[in-house]
Amino acid sequence: MNRDLLRDLYAAVTAVLLVLAAVLVGIAVERTDGTLRVGWPPLYSNWLPHLGPGTPAALAVAVTVVAYGPSLAARLPWRALLIAAWGTVMAWTWSLALVDGWHRGIARRLTTRYEYLQVIDRFHDIPGTLRDFTHHILLHSSDHWPPHVAGHPPAASLTFVLLDRIGLGGGGWAGAWCITVGATACVAVLVTVRALAGERLARRAAPFLALTPAAVWMGTSADGYFAAVAAWSVALAALAVTHRAAHRARAAAFGSGLLLGLTCYLSYGLTLFALVVAGVLLLGRKRNPTGVLQVLPLLLLGFVVVPMAFTLAGFNWWEAYHLLVERYYQGAGGIRPYGYWVWANLACTVFLVGLATAAGLRRAAGTLVRQRDRLLTRPGPAGGPSAEARLALLVSAAVLALLAADLSGMSKAETERIWLPFAMWLLPACAYLTRPRAWLAAQAVLALLVNHLLLTAW
Repeated sequence: MNRDLLRDLYAAVTAVLLVLAAVLVGIAVERTDGTLRVGWPPLYSNWLPHLGPGTPAALAVAVTVVAYGPSLAARLPWRALLIAAWGTVMAWTWSLALVDGWHRGIARRLTTRYEYLQVIDRFHDIPGTLRDFTHHILLHSSDHWPPHVAGHPPAASLTFVLLDRIGLGGGGWAGAWCITVGATACVAVLVTVRALAGERLARRAAPFLALTPAAVWMGTSADGYFAAVAAWSVALAALAVTHRAAHRARAAAFGSGLLLGLTCYLSYGLTLFALVVAGVLLLGRKRNPTGVLQVLPLLLLGFVVVPMAFTLAGFNWWEAYHLLVERYYQGAGGIRPYGYWVWANLACTVFLVGLATAAGLRRAAGTLVRQRDRLLTRPGPAGGPSAEARLALLVSAAVLALLAADLSGMSKAETERIWLPFAMWLLPACAYLTRPRAWLAAQAVLALLVNHLLLTAW
């Protein structure tokens, strides 16, 4: 066994030990004082071994991707690979969700008392509801919003209101929307990696993005949809700083800003995606300093469109955010101990991204250390960072955003759902790994065990 592979295994074992510690300490804390407010620490779930109609399909998808994923990713034409990746994520996510059955696994998820579909009827007058939105965030306010509605800007709820208006109402359509749109996040990440780090690494990352354990939660929460919007904002930024055609670069920059603005009005915490976009701009500056300066104004112009529209409609983002912080501490957020969740959240992330990503992140860190001198060189074609270093820098931007979310104290528990948008950008680190089939098998086993042993709440 070579030294690199041995170190990869050390990283995977470290991730396992982190999860084990979070489980054991979490069970002890929950039995002592019940302050964690989760059923099976560190996940918001309950122990319930079960099979379901999606089990055979999930097994079939897993075996197929492990057996053929790396070879197909290496030789398919690029556009065909993107379509295949999206289709595989769809099949994987649907089959995992259907392990719990249609009603419990998909149709009911977004209709519970915490969720967005509970308030559809309260948006009969959309402008009036937006003006009045902040008056119902706090728990003591009249007709206070359910937790997820209060915890997000109104673009999240408006999505499902608009689906209802066009005849796609109910939990089934809402679940189908989140899975279908959420699955495109995989495509956005591949487009970004290809633009910034080259097609070879994008192809190596593709099977891991398609067979991600995060699919367990992408099919059961609106955060999969949020992840896709955020991912496409990054992908368009990457195309803007790398595209040779000026008019297409400008259009991509405006689109990136537009989606980044929408991202901020889907979830307050996803404003941290500005760090990932900044990482993209930094990488673009290494390759084309003039090009970045040309597209940056259009990106900023696109970014203000959604905030301006909501502000003119009467919704005050900053006021709502400050009220949300107060509401957060009125509920479970004020009870859950920061000292446990600040590290147990990272254990939740292991469930999201798998042991392969833990090993890949180790290699990404090593790449940054080895090429630190090249990363600091002046922009230009000679002596700049390698493709591997550029990918490591992109992944590092996502790690930085995730750590900022963790340290903020506004993500105590439930991060297996909340951090889905960040998790998608850790998965490309798997492109560094040798023996991809073995690591893919580990990813699939983790997802299958979680989905069949636990009943996830999201």
